[in-house]
Amino acid sequence: MKRRRARLELVDDRPIRVHRTRFEEERNPPPIQPMTARQAEYLDALGSHPQVIVLGPAGTGKTYIAGTRAADLLRQRRVAKVVITRPNVPSGRSLGFFPGSIEEKIAPWVAPLTETMKERMGEGAFEIAVKAGDIEVVPFEVMRGRTFKNCLVILDEAQNTTPAEIKMFLTRIGDDTQVIINGDVSQTDLRETSGLRTVIHLVKSRMMPIPIVEFGLDDIVRSGICAEWVRAFEEARV
Repeated sequence: MKRRRARLELVDDRPIRVHRTRFEEERNPPPIQPMTARQAEYLDALGSHPQVIVLGPAGTGKTYIAGTRAADLLRQRRVAKVVITRPNVPSGRSLGFFPGSIEEKIAPWVAPLTETMKERMGEGAFEIAVKAGDIEVVPFEVMRGRTFKNCLVILDEAQNTTPAEIKMFLTRIGDDTQVIINGDVSQTDLRETSGLRTVIHLVKSRMMPIPIVEFGLDDIVRSGICAEWVRAFEEARV
């Protein structure tokens, strides 16, 4: 017994080697760096204004930067909650109703944002935040009567809201809350006036202190193929 105890003590005295894990790197990612001057303008606006409207074509980083900021603020405990919403208007022929709960039905609509957050936070941390209610996806159908406080609220694909819907959304906002309204007015799938156009008109005509960041074709960073097709359709007015 004495010999065994002595050998154990020798093992315990050995220095412990700590290895940096991939999980630790995911939990402490470096700050996001802008790839264009317009992205830098977007990041500056997010850092200094409670409400930001960001416009532009696909592939410019509008949704990616919003999702990354949401993940970072939540991970750093600078907000209590992240709220994500998007009008469930199909961009073409509909596949019909999705099965499951109301949260499961809207999940495919907000996948671009949630996938970005999951990549930034790590899948495990993301799932824990969802179960704890720190990340909430709120359909427009159940938003009336809600008040959002001390959180970051993201409205994605805002061009597909009606004026009544975006009014209802904006009047849900409470204290200590930042709002990101994200959209592309050239890609509305509505047959009526876009709520996003209405909001832009109100901000400009009333000179409201809300920055409007407008990306252009030269700001597309997704890929050369994406930029080529966006430019082709834009020039063809399709």
